[in-house]
Amino acid sequence: FTPPLALLRLSHIFAPEPGVAASLLLAAAATDAMAAEPTQINGQPVVTLKRTATSGGTRPEFLTATILPGRGMNLLQITANIPGKGVVNVLATPSLDEVGKALSNDKFGNMSFSTFGGAYLVPYANRIRGTLSPDGQSITTEWHGKKLTLPANWSGKNPGAEKHSIHGLILTRKADDMQISPDGSSITAHIHAGDFGGHWLSSTDLTIRIELHEDAVNGTIIAKNVGKESEPIGIGWHPYFTIPSGRRDQVRLHIPATEHVETNNLDDVFPTGRVTSVKGTQYNFTAPQGRVIGNSLYDDSFAGLVRTNGKVVVSLTDPAAHYGLHIEGLSPEIKTVQFYAPKDKPFVALEEQYNFGDPFSKEWGDRNTGMVTLAPGQSTAWKVRLQLFTPTER
Repeated sequence: FTPPLALLRLSHIFAPEPGVAASLLLAAAATDAMAAEPTQINGQPVVTLKRTATSGGTRPEFLTATILPGRGMNLLQITANIPGKGVVNVLATPSLDEVGKALSNDKFGNMSFSTFGGAYLVPYANRIRGTLSPDGQSITTEWHGKKLTLPANWSGKNPGAEKHSIHGLILTRKADDMQISPDGSSITAHIHAGDFGGHWLSSTDLTIRIELHEDAVNGTIIAKNVGKESEPIGIGWHPYFTIPSGRRDQVRLHIPATEHVETNNLDDVFPTGRVTSVKGTQYNFTAPQGRVIGNSLYDDSFAGLVRTNGKVVVSLTDPAAHYGLHIEGLSPEIKTVQFYAPKDKPFVALEEQYNFGDPFSKEWGDRNTGMVTLAPGQSTAWKVRLQLFTPTER
């Protein structure tokens, strides 16, 4: 689908910082056509960070970032001004009204990662397998001999596909202690996750910060173990990036990864424990100008990440729209990049994650699967930056 541009607004926030009022009044201005748009989702306000364009259309620049504090701080939409094209949606997201309806009866938050926007994934990204409970509602796995019981919230589409847990435990969580900067360009909020509803081994506090700048959108998640036991933590993001031209057949992708993670199939997408070289394969996206992705289905994980100045720089280029986007992983703990592209759709997901899929599986042997161990009092910080660029003619 090609989502319409949703001009979103902020009706109110909790505990605003001094000097925010003027920015909030500006952000609340809306057209008559927006009257039916919800201003809250899951009991908390929809927040839109905004800035005024300054380049006169001469260079690409970010304009807005819309966040759902009521749904795990989902970075729902980003807009940008692109020379020669005007305002575009950076993320594939329908209208706010459609989003609100989709999430209204979404028990596990699956719609947040399976359909639109940019959901944050904590305390694990990707799939986790385990022993299915008799009622089919949960799976049980182990970390260092300690049992974890997780919601069985996903399965493949094929008959008899195995139910498993996927993409963390904050998709339906509300944020606390929200603060917006005086200029309306950033938001910081906390999720006092505790033991994630009884599913995790210790108690965790999350700090999530999103910053909007002319040349960058920054997302930071800090997870701190405030409990009494050690715990594993994985962090990731599931953004659906639009292809502004709508022509996926000519889009180019650069992933600085030397390894491809083998899976059993593209329905279950369970890792087999084998990691192979990308050389000479369809999974080699290491060329500086990227590789054309075509219209085929991808749901693949990449490892052996090569960093440039400490960053994992994934690049999406849409030559037909003179549009380019860098997704920069700034945290050394980021071990994998997941690339998901449904067949013939004008969007792709590019997910920079700490952990491999099914990180507790015995299939991995002694490989470090990216789950960070936090002792009581310790923290870990995931940070990813988006940057626009104009592709050079080839």
